[in-house]
Amino acid sequence: MSSCWKSEGKCDGSSFDIGRRNAVPIIYTRGTHYEIGYDIGRTFAKIINDFIDIYKPLNETYIADYNTKEGRKIYDDTLACVKEQFPQYLKEIEGTADGANVPFYKLFLMHLDDIISNIVNGESKNAKLPVGCSSIVANYPGQEILGHNEDALSETLNHWYIVSAHVIEPGFREEKFTSLSYAGFLPGYTMGFNYHGLVFSINTLSAKTLRSGKTPRYFLARALLGVNNFVEAQQTLRNKGYGAAEGFSVNMTFLDQEGDRMFHNAEVGPVEVNSDESQLSILTASPGENIMHCNKYLRLNLAEVDGAIIQSSIHRMAAICKYSRPKTRREIIEILSDQTDNEYRVYQEFGPDDYVKTIATGIFDCVKRTWSIYTDKPNCNEPLVVIPIRTEPH
Repeated sequence: MSSCWKSEGKCDGSSFDIGRRNAVPIIYTRGTHYEIGYDIGRTFAKIINDFIDIYKPLNETYIADYNTKEGRKIYDDTLACVKEQFPQYLKEIEGTADGANVPFYKLFLMHLDDIISNIVNGESKNAKLPVGCSSIVANYPGQEILGHNEDALSETLNHWYIVSAHVIEPGFREEKFTSLSYAGFLPGYTMGFNYHGLVFSINTLSAKTLRSGKTPRYFLARALLGVNNFVEAQQTLRNKGYGAAEGFSVNMTFLDQEGDRMFHNAEVGPVEVNSDESQLSILTASPGENIMHCNKYLRLNLAEVDGAIIQSSIHRMAAICKYSRPKTRREIIEILSDQTDNEYRVYQEFGPDDYVKTIATGIFDCVKRTWSIYTDKPNCNEPLVVIPIRTEPH
């Protein structure tokens, strides 16, 4: 690979939409699953309602599919699957819906992504959805870094917040975590950490064939926020007895694990016919190694959708690979700021008409135990907030 340390992206502000806000709303909440959901909904009611009003996939596709006989059956079957496994997370959505005064079914439809339209139509109606993310790991002495660009549809810009929650409810495990969350969505399907030392980021993967009556990825990602160790994380992703309805990947490490620092990338695929668990492939980065992942399967042999998500991933990975393998935080930041591709950029923003934007960049420093969050291109801005990553004995 050729060496190129200097990003060619502009820092004069010309590439940024004027509507981008340098603000990170954060809620600290403690209570039952319903109570933390209610507090999130009540606190961010305007953000959630505004987002629901402008979220095109919901208003142009999901509701129409839900109102068909076949679409409603897929909705009901998937809701039943989730209720059997994760009634507590449905309580969180119910709390958010009540707190924000929005219908539960709209929030649950958003958590289904393209499952209904994919099954009803044999393909996803939204060729531009899901929209991605880029993650880079460097595992070197003194530089144990996970960097992540959170990319989303442009309407998601300014419609997200940080949830720091302590969940205490009889009959359910205690959970303490901090996660970026899209407005109205469960925490987890982005990036964050828990108090057992899990540090993670998520990349959407878009399998061609999705499954009805299986577990949507948002619920598996939410369940990850409660795991104690890597073994539990793998069990959660395999989801034995049910299996994932759709695909995604997780980049993660556990800060308090014994021995050398290990980072892992887990690719998750939808459950196969006649199986009862997700397809799963694990890649581990030992000291002196890197992981780079965008939004294309690199190990699981699965048919993928046709659309911008794949082409974008190919372009971004090509741009990432033009750099020498990063060994430091600064090098990761430079790569995550890259805008050299004329069509799909690693830092996804070039003009006001872009349908996909990088809404936030996160840098997890596993030595200093900090999570730095940037709301603008990170190689020419300081983080807006630096959150300490706290762990507790278990």
